[in-house]
Amino acid sequence: MSLVSSRDLSLAFGADTLFDGASFSIGPHDRIGLVGPNGTGKSTLLRILAGERAPDGGTLVFRRGSRIGYLPQDVSSLPEGTIVESVLSSVPGRDALQSRLLSTEAALAEATTDEERLELSEALAELHDEVAHFEERFGRHRAERILGGLGFATDRLDRPTRTLSGGWRMRAALAGLLLQDPDLLLLDEPTNHLDVPTLAWFEDFLRGTRKAMVLVSHDRLFLNRQIDRVLSLEPEGVKSWVGDYDDYRRLRVEEEEQLVSRAARIDARRAQLERFIERFGAKNTKATQAKSKQKMLDKMETVELHEERDTALFRFPDAPRSGREVLRLEGLSRSYGPVAVYRNLNAHVLRGERIAVIGPNGAGKSTLLKLAAGELQPDSGTVKLGHGVVAGYYAQHHFERDEHAGAGGPARTFGTLDPERTVLRTLWDVVPEQGEGWVRSVAGSFLFSGDAVDKKVGVLSGGERSRVALAKLLLRPTNFLLLDEPTNHLDIESSEALIEALAGYGGTLLFVSHNRSFANRLATGVWEVKDGGVLPFPGNLDDWLYHQRQLAETAGPAVTGDGGRDATPRGSDRERRRDEAETRNARRRIERPLRDAIQVAEDRIAELERQEREATEALAAPGIYDDFARARVHVDARQAAQAELEGLYAEWERLSGELERLP
Repeated sequence: MSLVSSRDLSLAFGADTLFDGASFSIGPHDRIGLVGPNGTGKSTLLRILAGERAPDGGTLVFRRGSRIGYLPQDVSSLPEGTIVESVLSSVPGRDALQSRLLSTEAALAEATTDEERLELSEALAELHDEVAHFEERFGRHRAERILGGLGFATDRLDRPTRTLSGGWRMRAALAGLLLQDPDLLLLDEPTNHLDVPTLAWFEDFLRGTRKAMVLVSHDRLFLNRQIDRVLSLEPEGVKSWVGDYDDYRRLRVEEEEQLVSRAARIDARRAQLERFIERFGAKNTKATQAKSKQKMLDKMETVELHEERDTALFRFPDAPRSGREVLRLEGLSRSYGPVAVYRNLNAHVLRGERIAVIGPNGAGKSTLLKLAAGELQPDSGTVKLGHGVVAGYYAQHHFERDEHAGAGGPARTFGTLDPERTVLRTLWDVVPEQGEGWVRSVAGSFLFSGDAVDKKVGVLSGGERSRVALAKLLLRPTNFLLLDEPTNHLDIESSEALIEALAGYGGTLLFVSHNRSFANRLATGVWEVKDGGVLPFPGNLDDWLYHQRQLAETAGPAVTGDGGRDATPRGSDRERRRDEAETRNARRRIERPLRDAIQVAEDRIAELERQEREATEALAAPGIYDDFARARVHVDARQAAQAELEGLYAEWERLSGELERLP
């Protein structure tokens, strides 16, 4: 039996129809990914399933006794009280059970007969069993375990909920939802406020439950790990597909190809019938056949092909070449009041590196990018951009600062937006030398066309604001991008398009992202923000996570006060960190000369390729061979460059192979 059954759902906002005759069902163990571009109604459909919004028409039937848990994208408030009390109060039935227990105890105290006291004692014993079972399933111990997994420190659990920031409010709401253990989980972008360690815990938690789930996420890797079915919001309606998101994309393409092939066959048959009718319709001997062909023609079906949706186009201008060292941080310290975020930090970024900055929420990831971009000044130390570096900074929070108010750092800040400016004016400010038509065409490639370019930025949705900020980033060439959660608020297709564009970007990246698909595809190195500094690690996010698992297995489990969570004794932790540092230092001693040699080879290759290109262009000039002595100079230059390049290419491959084989 289905957990939820929907038939002929319809919903419209004015002239915009979101659903028209949508029918689907959700089984008791279905793991569904809800996909579709921004604005197609994903969040609205979740609200309908959660009972927070009624459709215009159709029916929605739930299995009797089923419990629904819903996590929206933004949590405005939490129940009053401490964090752990707020999470505990989210479970329905707790107050009613406690009230029954107290009333039964009061009645027992006032009982006057043995028969009445016996009956109430038995009822009280049953209630105590209910309470014990309830506490085992929904009690404080489990609440604290879930809160711990979501990154809440034990000493923070008795803080008032009103002191939590937006991201931590979302985590507390998620903890309450997981504690409820509902029959159907409705999750709308649940990873937006989770750091990498918490995301890993959350993934394991979700995979460990067999309850039904409908999940909206822009992270393809996270989605694929969690779902076995897709509901897609297509122009032709809500459609269901078996498999994960990658299966859906493949099946959708195959369906389109089949429709195109079928339409071609029908069109060919239609043309054949029309030719017969036109040729023989007026002849008496063929009139009967012509009428028969006309009937066949009238009954032929019309194949509706998929409507192509517009998608945002992310195309980065060619990145000008920078010096070898792009960024250097020397003796950097920064505190917020008594809290020291960075203490004497030393680090550098080299040309072509793509560094993912990770760490717990509040560790200082965004602060590091602001310091590097010059948006925030250090308490001590220096931030130096390398020779020829043209940096651009995409801020996570678009309205943090009015960028038109004046000064900024050495990086052009494209993430911050002025809510009072229109989309057109916002983009035009970046390229005032361009005409309005050109700027409008750029806006159109980011899905702002017609009157949409005259909207003020302040009234745009989160996804629309992100597209405006990214459009600004792509209008001017840069060779060093600092990106703070650039995929937040983008739908999965836009997120994937941005990843593909950045994969072909010729500059250097320093970025923060909770999106595992983003970090795994782009990162060549990881900076873990920890203990007032950064711990560099080669590879992408999966490499780093594998390394952490290996360290955890080596350290082994230790019994802690909560009776079950693994931990590492302090002495072992210090030894582990020392061993890690020694391993990193040993690797660097071997790695540095290899990287230096590779850089020398790359610089020489670039110079020789330039010489070869110039010689080839010279030899293509008209009349060059009229004077062979003049042509011979360019012929010799090209041959010399090609000969030296052949050896350098082999040397570069050898050095790169040695670097990849390092343990």
